[in-house]
Amino acid sequence: MKRLILFFSLSFLISTTAFAQNTEVWVVRHSEKDKTNPEDKDPNLSDEGRIRAADLAIYLKKVKFDVGFSTPYKRTHQTLDSLIIPKVINYKDPKSLVDSVKKNYVGKTIIVAGHSNTVLEIIEAFGGKRPMEMLTDDDYDYIFRLTVKDDKAKVKKDQFGRPHHL
Repeated sequence: MKRLILFFSLSFLISTTAFAQNTEVWVVRHSEKDKTNPEDKDPNLSDEGRIRAADLAIYLKKVKFDVGFSTPYKRTHQTLDSLIIPKVINYKDPKSLVDSVKKNYVGKTIIVAGHSNTVLEIIEAFGGKRPMEMLTDDDYDYIFRLTVKDDKAKVKKDQFGRPHHL
């Protein structure tokens, strides 16, 4: 009987440890930016973008994030402000973001706000398969959920808020 209890206890401990190694990473593109001043290289979100950021918060209301990451641009951190105060990092090299997550946030739940030209690269850097060929300049409603373990990621694609292709 003692051996049986020890066996189940060890099995539970090993399965719990293995499960804890999964890191949940959500990747989203920033919401719509204000385009009224084409000279502005760092615009705020537009009215539509603020609505989409609120829709994102509603979509993810049951998810508790341990950390969020955004680029230095206003539109990425404004997209996440309703969810979490993001850490601002420069991830022109997505590998550095992945290395930081693997070093500091294994087993945590993370959200990353990127740009149309970085979102899919971030997914690939985490070991996930590109879920679509590309994001266009008007693709704002996609969200990607990655379950990351070691150098592999399972990717699920979804959409939130008002569909962008009406």
